[in-house]
Amino acid sequence: MSLAFDDILAAQERLRGHIERTPCRRSRTLSEITGAEVWVKFENLQFTAAYKERGALNKLLLLGENVRARGVIAASAGNHSQGLAYHAARLGIPVTIVMPKGTPFMKVQQTRAHGAEVVIDGESYDEAAAHARKVCDERELTFVHPFDDMDVMAGQGTVALEMLEDVPDLEVLPIPIGGGGLIAGMATAAKHLNKDIRIVGLEPAMFPSFTAKMRGVRTAANNGASTIAEGIAVKEVGGLTYSIARPLIDEVLLVEEPFFERGIALYCNVEKTVAEGAGAASLAGLLAYPERFRGKKCGLVITGGNIDTRLLASVLTRELVRESRIVSLRIIGDDRPGLLANVSATIGQMGANIIEVAHNRLALDVPAKGAEFDVMIETRDAQHTQEVMDALRERGYPPRVV
Repeated sequence: MSLAFDDILAAQERLRGHIERTPCRRSRTLSEITGAEVWVKFENLQFTAAYKERGALNKLLLLGENVRARGVIAASAGNHSQGLAYHAARLGIPVTIVMPKGTPFMKVQQTRAHGAEVVIDGESYDEAAAHARKVCDERELTFVHPFDDMDVMAGQGTVALEMLEDVPDLEVLPIPIGGGGLIAGMATAAKHLNKDIRIVGLEPAMFPSFTAKMRGVRTAANNGASTIAEGIAVKEVGGLTYSIARPLIDEVLLVEEPFFERGIALYCNVEKTVAEGAGAASLAGLLAYPERFRGKKCGLVITGGNIDTRLLASVLTRELVRESRIVSLRIIGDDRPGLLANVSATIGQMGANIIEVAHNRLALDVPAKGAEFDVMIETRDAQHTQEVMDALRERGYPPRVV
């Protein structure tokens, strides 16, 4: 089967006025950092903060009256559930969402808040999907797959239509791959409009589902491995999505975890916008493989912004550590009154901020008449950190980074 460009055009007309026509803007700072000419499509500005609304709504709008009256069902722990629930409620269509056990409480509550009946069942997405299929048959509902559905793919393809309307001469589209719905839709639209545009798929290295299928091997169970890009962490891509996307994709790259974290932090610090792990995958790809994209006009999609606030705080703090803007210094000296005061004064005079101090007199690797303490400091950048360390060393308190 193939996805027709006309189906994507029809979806665009169908969705008009129902979803946000999100902006696609050039980022001067991200362009300087990556070496590419970076244009960013802000799909995190949709009402449910993700592009998934497009495919879900397109599917709903194509349903007949009798089908709408009976209702729809889906299995999802993420953005598909919220997009489907929100638009089903708007259209007066009963919706049931089956979520696996362990789904974050926030996502359960948000989905219920959009008017869905939420059923918690199964230890994994696969088990939740199996239960959803069972309920679907028992209640004669319509199952709305999160990616392996032609109408859903057509809806997702409208992202590329809008990007190429705004920036017709884009040269590369780095697109996240989970189940494959987004890349199938976007690649179909983009290649129709410009056969020379490069389509680059991006997968978490922990979940190389599309790559594995290309190589004819089954993916490992990942042994409980966890990725921050959980929105694209699937064990197996869709059969339909793979058959449509595979001939259109020029390359698939695997991205390691630190690059997803850097992407999230850069979107927050540079663009002042929130991206979830999967939402930052396009930027993560540019950071991980700069030579592939250098000098090219690249269209990036922030596919979603639904990230737990504690996780976001952790990612931003970890980035400060990576940049040596937060560093823990260990200092060993004579246990004399005023030692800590002198160290603190030196750090303060250098313009750094003390976050935390841990004092230890009992460690056996410290002289009996000595004292050891760890000082966590915040600085402007790595050079400033080095200047603080040099000042401490000059004053007789040589530090080492813990």
